[in-house]
Amino acid sequence: MIRNVSVGIDVGSAAVRVVVGEFLKGEKDPKIIGTGEAPAEGLRHGYVTDAGQAAQCVRAALRNAEKSSGIKIRRAFVSVGGVTVRGESQSGEAVISKADGEVTALDINKALEDCEENLSLGNKKIIGIFPTSFKLDGKEVLGRPEGMRGTKLEAKALFVTTSDQHLEELLSVVAEAGVEPVDIVAGPVAASAVALSEKEKIVGSALVNIGAETTSLAVFENGTLISLYTFSIGSSDITNDIALGFKITLEEAERMKLGEDQSQFSKKKFEEIVEARLADIFELIGNHLKKIKRNELLPAGIVFVGGGARTPGLEELSKSSLKLPSKIGTTEMFGQNKTRVRDSSWFTAVGLLYSDSSGSGYASSSSSSLFKGLKNTIKSITKQLMP
Repeated sequence: MIRNVSVGIDVGSAAVRVVVGEFLKGEKDPKIIGTGEAPAEGLRHGYVTDAGQAAQCVRAALRNAEKSSGIKIRRAFVSVGGVTVRGESQSGEAVISKADGEVTALDINKALEDCEENLSLGNKKIIGIFPTSFKLDGKEVLGRPEGMRGTKLEAKALFVTTSDQHLEELLSVVAEAGVEPVDIVAGPVAASAVALSEKEKIVGSALVNIGAETTSLAVFENGTLISLYTFSIGSSDITNDIALGFKITLEEAERMKLGEDQSQFSKKKFEEIVEARLADIFELIGNHLKKIKRNELLPAGIVFVGGGARTPGLEELSKSSLKLPSKIGTTEMFGQNKTRVRDSSWFTAVGLLYSDSSGSGYASSSSSSLFKGLKNTIKSITKQLMP
């Protein structure tokens, strides 16, 4: 019997996490049958600084996942994160090709390709495309334009991009670890598959992933991604501040940050240190929301995930600073032995399991050239490095 197994690899600055999931017949959510984790080395702010070290870490996480799942991992979905991951909006248009004016998937793809041609990519690679709005003959289209009739289709889309070099180095590391990347998904997009409900994505919400060295902000509205930005600040900055403030080791500071070993220290001073650094993060988030005209205008509020989401007092500080509903991301998914996946640091790796069904952006029945470059990059690097 052929098993429908999917694997997600999240290469972060603090840890490499691998999740193995099996999709059982009739079930929309995967059953997590294996996990593997290893401390990350050779990475900084989400990009590779030492390929050899990084590949060793990926191999170690893969071995742990293979041991717990009993499955040899050869192919996987890979998340890409780091400071170079951004969302960029662009507009484009296409003249309807059919004589009767019926809009087809081909017309939609042409309009989206025009959006891409109007984009200034430079040294960046597109890893996802999310149409945010369509107009047909100047009138806004609610829903999909396919099947409607008109003469000119205008499209606006958000392109998720990352540094070309950063992406190639990440793919090289994964290939060197002996795994063929099936597809690349932006980390915040993968995490949203687990952390946000469809309703939250429709009414308006923001997913904030506070990692070790970066914080990503992904804003959703009308069921799609409308903005994405990554800041070069993370939970390790809070740890460093605590270590300096109390003249203690980083290990002690980390435990203190997570609510342990606080009895012999000043609670007031600890709160002041944490609040100061969180205030910096909230200021960056608030400024970006103002830039996209969504400050205080997201009904579903902010959902926090990542290792930094466990920082005490995060929700209350967020509510008072950003004037939005705030909560820590949770999921109803269960792992081995029916244990709920409580640690949101795993949400990106778990969310990758849905990549087959949810994809990394727009998909249609027509062939599109938008992702050929990315697919060719994956294939060429894999060929060079796979044994």
